[in-house]
Amino acid sequence: MGKTVHQILESAPFKELVRKKWVISIILTLLLFVVYYGYILLIGYNKPLMAEKIGTGATTKGIPLGVLTILGAWVLTAIYVVWANKVYDPEVKRLRDELHK
Repeated sequence: MGKTVHQILESAPFKELVRKKWVISIILTLLLFVVYYGYILLIGYNKPLMAEKIGTGATTKGIPLGVLTILGAWVLTAIYVVWANKVYDPEVKRLRDELHK
């Protein structure tokens, strides 16, 4: 018979997995805040930079920086998905399999 749920929840591998998930979540959340709030602060405190025209067109620097902000959020999401698929999900499967042995 496999381990009980209580044994799994009290095991070192489970606690380490929970710690890893919290660490990656906090790091990615902080990076997202830096990206978003950095953009907002640029808009609020450096309007001349954001209003500078790019080339001879009507586009200002604020537009591509806004696009980069959105792309940055996508990149951070992709980083989490790759981490979850390669590290988190296999470990969850391994721990779940211990319940059913």
